Amino acid sequence: MASNNPLSSAELREILEFTIELARKAGALMLEGSHAIQRAAQNAVDLVTEYDVKVEDLVRGEIARGYPHFQFIGEESYSSGTRPPLTDVPTFCVDPIDGTTNFVHGFPNACISLGLIDQRVPVLGVIYNPFLDHLYTGVRGGGSYLHTPPPTRTVAARPLPSLAGALIAVEWGSDRGPDAIRRKANSFSRLAGAPPHGVMAHALRSVGSAALNFGLVAQGAVDLYWPWDVCAGIVIVQEAGGFVTGSKDIEVQKRIAREFYDTVEDIPLDE
Repeated sequence: MASNNPLSSAELREILEFTIELARKAGALMLEGSHAIQRAAQNAVDLVTEYDVKVEDLVRGEIARGYPHFQFIGEESYSSGTRPPLTDVPTFCVDPIDGTTNFVHGFPNACISLGLIDQRVPVLGVIYNPFLDHLYTGVRGGGSYLHTPPPTRTVAARPLPSLAGALIAVEWGSDRGPDAIRRKANSFSRLAGAPPHGVMAHALRSVGSAALNFGLVAQGAVDLYWPWDVCAGIVIVQEAGGFVTGSKDIEVQKRIAREFYDTVEDIPLDE
């Protein structure tokens, strides 16, 4: 695997097994952290940061031992300024604890998200919620699955006549500035509101975890998600037959994507 040739199907299957085991190890550490937060007298935010770093360090160490030539991008190290360039070399992209607000409050929708990028394209994803023991996996060309005994093939691909029939996952995000809040609130109002000022989506849901929203789309529980964190989820949704797009300007024959982007407002991202 030391060459820059694309990873083979056999190699991806081997890496998937490694990543599943790693996700479960990280999940056990997440549960330890959650229990510590519920018992602690100290600032819960400090403990979340501590366990975010602990989980990322565990994952980075296991990957370095198992696949020493792979690159690594972690949310915590990236936020602190460690930003390696993305190349054709296989690269793990990791969010150690996705859904940190849920994690702080003991709300059982938090997970670890492990994505693998090869030749600059996501090819493998594992999302694990240790609180509910829900494990989502996807690998290029191999389908995606929700592993609750017995493992179930995900069933995202189903036609929608319009947004009016859709259950849509949305999140408020971390930017609570007045402009961002106004744009999000206006977008959510137009999605949920009755015509002529809205499209009256069937309902909106806020789960509190970007990665788990991807999993819910893949399993068919949610029809559409307006995403933030994407790497592992892209593979899982695409392998379930779902569609992922990152721009309203992309020329595709996807009526629902166009309808959605015509409804919501752009939210500028901080550089």
